[in-house]
Amino acid sequence: MSKMIWGAALSGAFAALAVAGSAHAAEPKFTPGACAGDYSGVTNKIECGTLTVDETRGGPGTRRVSLPVTIVKASAPKPGAVPVVYLHGGPGGGLVEGVGRLLRSVSGRELVAVDQDWIFFDQRGGGVAQPLLDCGTLALNDAGPLSDAAAQQAIACAQRLKESGVDLSRYNAEEVVKDIQDLRKTLGLKQIDLMGVSYGTRIALAVVKHDPAGVRAVVLDSPWTPEAKWAEGGPEMVSDAVKEIFKRCATDAACNAKYPHPGADLDGVAAKLLAAPVVQNGQTYTADLLGGFLMDAAYSGPDARALPATVAKFAAGDLSALDDTRAGAGYREAQFFTHLCKEEFPFESEAATRAGAQRDVVSRLTEKSFGRLFTVCKAYPVGAPDPVEAQPVSSAIPTLFLAAEIDPGCPPSVAKAAVSRFSKGQLTIIPNATHGVSRGSTCARKMIRGFLADPTAPIDQSCLHPEHDKFVFDLGE
Repeated sequence: MSKMIWGAALSGAFAALAVAGSAHAAEPKFTPGACAGDYSGVTNKIECGTLTVDETRGGPGTRRVSLPVTIVKASAPKPGAVPVVYLHGGPGGGLVEGVGRLLRSVSGRELVAVDQDWIFFDQRGGGVAQPLLDCGTLALNDAGPLSDAAAQQAIACAQRLKESGVDLSRYNAEEVVKDIQDLRKTLGLKQIDLMGVSYGTRIALAVVKHDPAGVRAVVLDSPWTPEAKWAEGGPEMVSDAVKEIFKRCATDAACNAKYPHPGADLDGVAAKLLAAPVVQNGQTYTADLLGGFLMDAAYSGPDARALPATVAKFAAGDLSALDDTRAGAGYREAQFFTHLCKEEFPFESEAATRAGAQRDVVSRLTEKSFGRLFTVCKAYPVGAPDPVEAQPVSSAIPTLFLAAEIDPGCPPSVAKAAVSRFSKGQLTIIPNATHGVSRGSTCARKMIRGFLADPTAPIDQSCLHPEHDKFVFDLGE
């Protein structure tokens, strides 16, 4: 399929909708159209378009939301196979611009659209959806704003969006559930499977809770559940993930020989930055920046495998590996906050977060950044929280939980606690793996394919060995 530019077509469509401001809101509609991204070298048939829905269903407003959709047709379709709807994480992520790249990757070729069609869409406010809840470049990741300035920028962004007419109370999991069901109906699909990764699992569980009509089976990669606490315990989760990596270094002869005390080295660097920022080569390095780096590094397979080597550079005085963290996580930041400020932080305690962060020197690194999440949320007009959003989900829908053994944001304990409430739930914890196991594990992809082929059959976990018997370190030069 030839490359087509999505942005111009989408902007034009949205402008046309804005002109019709005096009209009453219309029914959900799927309109075929151009694709985002580059599909060179992709052999699957690709179909694209836009799902257009009300920003506020049932309300007097006329604002519409445009969600780009990409449908990847199965290369060897199985008769009667149910399409998979893929749910991106973040919150604040996006999908459709990267689908072509995914399909060219090993993980994409092994998993996506082999015998089932796969459907990708950017959730409202994210990716290249319109309106776009983007704030520019903020020093922000899952540990929170990495400076006071970034927190204030996030607050100012909410005010700008509100003044432009965006209703920030309509960009959350419950609304995305309605979008998913509208997408299913407008595409004429009786049944779908859901696959969520990271915060996409939180969206999938919201579908299961609020409106599971037509859902045959669910895959949760790196699960995050409604009852889990994002900030409470967050600093400790980061520290625990780093310790898991260092524990493996201690039992790996080559890693231990080259980096015999990464934990002590990191504690020393952390204590120094907690005492005062360090200026180096014109850059200022803070405890916040190191804490944010550690969260991102423990999420990422390559960065986690290089962490002892990176910490050795820190201990030697070279902090330049922190530079990329300053650029943030690449989220649509206001969409990140509209979800968290509605679904997470109304049910968490800032005081408990700060108290837990005192556990050790590494957990102290993210105390301020996690605390800033509460500050920002106080300024986000997301509407009154619904206590149901913090309640555990239970279901008889066949559901596969896949958790990584090393994960600073969605630790395996979250999946372990949830699977027992699913009468047809199955859990596999992937050893020596990091966040997003479907991306990094051939075995995980094989299990997902097997589960979707027959969600009632026990998962064959034999492929875990020897693929995941060892954590292979990148020891540097």
